[in-house]
Amino acid sequence: LLNINVGGKLFQIACKVLAQYPITRLGKLALYTDPVKKLQLCDDYLVQKNEYFFDRDPSIFHYIFHFYRSGVLWVMDEMCPSNFVEEIEYWGIHLKYSQRCCRILFEEKQDELSEYLKIEKELEAELEPLESGSQFDGKFLGRFRKMVWNLVENPYSSVPAKIIAVMSSFFVLISIVGMTLSTVEEMKNKTGKMWMEQMEMICAIFFTSEYLMRLISSSSFKNFLRAAFNAIDLVAILPFYIQILFENLDEGDMHYHEELHKVENVSKLGKVLKLIKLMRIFRILKLARHSTGLRAFSFTMRQCYQQVCCLLLFIAMGVFTFSALIHSVEHDVPGTDFTSIPCAWWWAAVSLSTVGYGDTVPDTILGRMVAFVCISFGIILNGMPISILYNKFSDYYAKLKAHEMSQ
Repeated sequence: LLNINVGGKLFQIACKVLAQYPITRLGKLALYTDPVKKLQLCDDYLVQKNEYFFDRDPSIFHYIFHFYRSGVLWVMDEMCPSNFVEEIEYWGIHLKYSQRCCRILFEEKQDELSEYLKIEKELEAELEPLESGSQFDGKFLGRFRKMVWNLVENPYSSVPAKIIAVMSSFFVLISIVGMTLSTVEEMKNKTGKMWMEQMEMICAIFFTSEYLMRLISSSSFKNFLRAAFNAIDLVAILPFYIQILFENLDEGDMHYHEELHKVENVSKLGKVLKLIKLMRIFRILKLARHSTGLRAFSFTMRQCYQQVCCLLLFIAMGVFTFSALIHSVEHDVPGTDFTSIPCAWWWAAVSLSTVGYGDTVPDTILGRMVAFVCISFGIILNGMPISILYNKFSDYYAKLKAHEMSQ
């Protein structure tokens, strides 16, 4: 018998049993005759008791002990997968010796744990800034840049930093409201235009100042340009300056081009200018910098992109299938709107989404039966992923909020 002391608990195993598994640690211990090699396999050796001591977990060794006696490695659900894998690797036992049912459940638990740790790491990275205050030590104007960095990147560092964060959200809302009001007919007079232009100028000045402060306080220009939020900030201020540039070009065309070319250029520049002004709607994305809910929503979409793509694929399949069916049963009806399958796509899309505008409806009984099946399929299809997405969003939001509060 081989006397094995694991964490203070004594186990006795026959050497001939251990010799059946020569590649394991205890198998080598039973087969080696050189005392030096034996001592390299254990943590200590008690000469008086002839015991080989291992400073390992005795509770897990019970399953190792059972494996040598029965030839089957049992895996319990309550075990930590990482700890169990570390222990069996130390003893030189492979997971293949376990039963298939246990191995499948254990590997699923391992995958769940790996996915959980991965999401936890990404959640922490979601709230952590790209830079830390320690990166400014020893750099040019390091103290000043660190102070500016705390003002614009760390709203919990001081009261002024919190005020700047609130002002940033306030100016985003003011800018969006101003853009919305500029399309109202009553605000297109001279006074209304003047007020809207002044409001836009104030917002643009604030956004530009905020962007320059972030640029000045950045320790790495390359990382600054790569950051998604900084790209959003740049998109938020570019329309204002591009609009000014095009307006100056517009005035130049009025002075130096012929009458026909003037009209064409003004028309083209007017369309481009409308598109540039519409880009200001992206300023609302700046709210995500200070909104945990928007960050949680974005994080949920990134984590569940496979489910979302699968849902879109099912919707596309449903649209093609039911548009073909409704066309085949309705195309002979006089005055029907289902003259072709592409014309039936809109009806299939609004029916699958259960919105049902009612602008296009089937007239025959068979067509209404197809519509009923289409709507029923849409209810089932939309109901499946909603609960998954909502549960994940709630979980991510709670974790982001808890991590934010702990910071």
